[in-house]
Amino acid sequence: MTGPQASSASPTRRILPVVLFNLLCYIDIGLPMAVIPVFVHQVLGYNTVLAGMAVSVQYLATFASRAGAGRQTDRRGAKPSVMVGLGMCTLSGLMLLASGVLLHFAALSICLLILSRVLLGIGESWTATGAIMWNIGRVGAGRTAQVISWNGVTSYGGIALGAPIGQLLSGLPMPYGGLTLVGALSAGLTLFGLVLARQYAPVPPVPAKAPPMPFRQVFMRVLPHGTVLACGSVGFGTISACLALFYAHNNWNGAAVALAGFGLTFVMMRFLFARQIDRRGGLQVTLISLLVETLGLVVLWQCSSVGGAALGAALTGAGFSLVFPAMGVLAVGRVGAENRGAALGAFSVFLDIAVGLSGPLLGLVIQTMGYGALFLVSALFTLAGVGVTMALKFLPR
Repeated sequence: MTGPQASSASPTRRILPVVLFNLLCYIDIGLPMAVIPVFVHQVLGYNTVLAGMAVSVQYLATFASRAGAGRQTDRRGAKPSVMVGLGMCTLSGLMLLASGVLLHFAALSICLLILSRVLLGIGESWTATGAIMWNIGRVGAGRTAQVISWNGVTSYGGIALGAPIGQLLSGLPMPYGGLTLVGALSAGLTLFGLVLARQYAPVPPVPAKAPPMPFRQVFMRVLPHGTVLACGSVGFGTISACLALFYAHNNWNGAAVALAGFGLTFVMMRFLFARQIDRRGGLQVTLISLLVETLGLVVLWQCSSVGGAALGAALTGAGFSLVFPAMGVLAVGRVGAENRGAALGAFSVFLDIAVGLSGPLLGLVIQTMGYGALFLVSALFTLAGVGVTMALKFLPR
């Protein structure tokens, strides 16, 4: 079986079989998301600092492995990268299962859990980068915005699907704790993906017309566009890390509804307006998107009701949705075809940094300035992104 490569197939039909691997990876990321802090703190008995570190170490591993994943994808091709990523995710699930089985040996259990998180972070880098590059090879560079948009839909959709399933499984009575079920499902899903990926025809790497750029040079090429992405990602980090705390501070119910609204508008914008990136250009789409995201954060800053907060979260999701693909197309276009994977990895680093740092930094804002300043500070970051986007119009090609 070679997979659906026929030129008569629509671009979407050629994208979907490969983007499935990204979906499976992000379901694996979502499955233990709500389970791990509780397991580390309440079952193993460690403090909340270690519980938080057990979650965040995955993002550090993703950040550290982005550059290598992109460069190897350029050199060896996209299919091997996807298979390496899915293999890492499978091993991560097995380590998670072992951590649950050995919960009565707390030190060993937490070490296996941390190892699982590191493997999952590496698996995310390789799978996501490889899936994008594989699909660009299947549908052509002219469809880059559509490819990146579908990757984003399956990323956030996979997390949204995996998190409640993982929470449900963790609550089931098991001899060794519900984490064993979460680990087993995680390993099984990506093992299935690994077997399926073997059946699909690879897309050969683009022949290099020149020696590959050093990663530092690639990074500098995408730096302006990555800066815009980082500014826009602060709003996403604010919603994901602080919205539930904001609701609890105001003694409101419905944080889950607001988070769902954020995710729903995010996905809808990807489905409905991703084509506008090709029609209107990445700069114009980014400019409008960041203004909508800023409006959403201002609504959250000024709101005094649950309905207003839900509206602000939905607007923030709608605004942030197209920032990554719109800027990503421009960033990847700054390098030759033989360096696309490295450029994509370097560009994605800005999202990792922004989301990773926004949680603790905004927590410091809450401590020093109160919840009232939380969304205002975030809106100032997105406004800064508007300014950088406008300046990009004068960036030499």
